[in-house]
Amino acid sequence: MKKIEAIVRPEVFQELRQSLVHIGISGLTVFEAAGCGNQKGKRGNFRGTSYELPLVSRIKVEMITEENKVDEIVEAILEACATGQVGDGKIFISQIEEVIRIRSGERGKEAVL
Repeated sequence: MKKIEAIVRPEVFQELRQSLVHIGISGLTVFEAAGCGNQKGKRGNFRGTSYELPLVSRIKVEMITEENKVDEIVEAILEACATGQVGDGKIFISQIEEVIRIRSGERGKEAVL
Protein backbone atom coordinates (compact mmCIF):
# COMPACT_ATOMS: atom_id res chain seq x y z
CA MET A 1 0.00 0.00 0.00
CA LYS A 2 1.13 3.55 -0.72
CA LYS A 3 0.09 6.93 0.65
CA ILE A 4 -0.07 9.76 -1.88
CA GLU A 5 -0.15 13.31 -0.58
CA ALA A 6 -0.61 16.18 -3.01
CA ILE A 7 -0.42 19.85 -2.10
CA VAL A 8 -2.19 21.82 -4.83
CA ARG A 9 -3.67 25.20 -5.66
CA PRO A 10 -7.27 25.59 -4.40
CA GLU A 11 -8.53 26.60 -7.84
CA VAL A 12 -7.54 23.24 -9.40
CA PHE A 13 -9.08 21.03 -6.71
CA GLN A 14 -12.44 20.45 -8.43
CA GLU A 15 -10.74 19.35 -11.66
CA LEU A 16 -8.42 17.09 -9.64
CA ARG A 17 -11.37 15.54 -7.83
CA GLN A 18 -13.15 14.83 -11.12
CA SER A 19 -9.97 13.27 -12.57
CA LEU A 20 -9.58 10.99 -9.57
CA VAL A 21 -13.23 9.90 -9.66
CA HIS A 22 -12.82 9.21 -13.39
CA ILE A 23 -10.00 6.70 -12.68
CA GLY A 24 -11.92 5.09 -9.83
CA ILE A 25 -10.45 6.83 -6.78
CA SER A 26 -13.26 7.70 -4.39
CA GLY A 27 -11.57 7.82 -0.97
CA LEU A 28 -9.79 11.07 -0.16
CA THR A 29 -8.92 13.14 2.85
CA VAL A 30 -8.74 16.87 2.12
CA PHE A 31 -7.24 19.63 4.28
CA GLU A 32 -7.02 23.38 3.91
CA ALA A 33 -3.36 24.30 4.18
CA ALA A 34 -1.07 27.31 3.97
CA GLY A 35 2.60 27.41 3.16
CA CYS A 36 5.37 28.89 1.10
CA GLY A 37 8.09 27.60 -1.16
CA ASN A 38 9.92 29.18 -4.05
CA GLN A 39 7.18 31.79 -4.54
CA LYS A 40 7.94 33.31 -1.09
CA GLY A 41 4.33 34.31 -0.39
CA LYS A 42 2.39 37.16 -1.99
CA ARG A 43 2.24 40.94 -1.81
CA GLY A 44 -1.08 42.73 -1.61
CA ASN A 45 -2.50 46.24 -1.38
CA PHE A 46 -5.38 47.37 0.78
CA ARG A 47 -6.55 50.99 0.71
CA GLY A 48 -3.18 52.14 -0.55
CA THR A 49 -1.18 50.19 2.02
CA SER A 50 1.13 47.45 0.79
CA TYR A 51 1.43 44.28 2.87
CA GLU A 52 3.05 40.88 2.56
CA LEU A 53 1.26 37.53 2.92
CA PRO A 54 4.08 35.13 3.82
CA LEU A 55 1.88 32.03 3.42
CA VAL A 56 -0.19 31.02 0.40
CA SER A 57 -3.45 29.03 0.58
CA ARG A 58 -3.25 25.45 -0.64
CA ILE A 59 -5.27 22.23 -0.50
CA LYS A 60 -3.68 19.03 0.77
CA VAL A 61 -5.18 15.82 -0.62
CA GLU A 62 -4.28 12.43 0.86
CA MET A 63 -5.19 8.94 -0.33
CA ILE A 64 -4.11 5.38 0.33
CA THR A 65 -3.94 3.05 -2.66
CA GLU A 66 -2.51 -0.16 -3.98
CA GLU A 67 0.98 0.11 -5.44
CA ASN A 68 -0.19 -0.70 -8.97
CA LYS A 69 -2.40 2.44 -9.08
CA VAL A 70 0.28 4.96 -8.02
CA ASP A 71 1.45 5.91 -11.52
CA GLU A 72 -2.11 6.40 -12.77
CA ILE A 73 -2.96 8.63 -9.79
CA VAL A 74 0.23 10.68 -10.14
CA GLU A 75 -0.51 11.19 -13.84
CA ALA A 76 -4.06 12.37 -13.00
CA ILE A 77 -2.69 14.83 -10.42
CA LEU A 78 -0.10 16.21 -12.84
CA GLU A 79 -2.65 16.56 -15.64
CA ALA A 80 -5.22 18.34 -13.45
CA CYS A 81 -2.87 20.56 -11.43
CA ALA A 82 0.13 21.59 -13.53
CA THR A 83 -0.08 25.18 -14.74
CA GLY A 84 3.63 25.61 -15.40
CA GLN A 85 3.84 28.35 -12.79
CA VAL A 86 5.84 28.46 -9.56
CA GLY A 87 3.58 27.23 -6.75
CA ASP A 88 1.82 24.38 -8.56
CA GLY A 89 2.53 22.16 -5.57
CA LYS A 90 4.17 18.87 -4.65
CA ILE A 91 3.34 15.15 -4.60
CA PHE A 92 4.70 12.93 -1.82
CA ILE A 93 4.54 9.13 -2.00
CA SER A 94 5.28 6.96 1.02
CA GLN A 95 5.00 3.33 2.03
CA ILE A 96 2.15 2.28 4.33
CA GLU A 97 2.87 -0.72 6.53
CA GLU A 98 -0.67 -1.48 7.65
CA VAL A 99 -4.23 -0.18 7.34
CA ILE A 100 -6.95 -1.19 9.81
CA ARG A 101 -10.62 -0.26 9.55
CA ILE A 102 -11.73 0.63 13.08
CA ARG A 103 -15.38 -0.40 12.63
CA SER A 104 -14.77 -3.95 11.41
CA GLY A 105 -11.13 -4.71 12.16
CA GLU A 106 -10.45 -5.40 8.46
CA ARG A 107 -6.80 -5.07 7.51
CA GLY A 108 -4.82 -4.23 4.40
CA LYS A 109 -6.44 -3.66 1.03
CA GLU A 110 -9.91 -4.60 2.32
CA ALA A 111 -9.71 -1.81 4.92
CA VAL A 112 -9.15 0.82 2.22
CA LEU A 113 -11.74 -0.31 -0.35
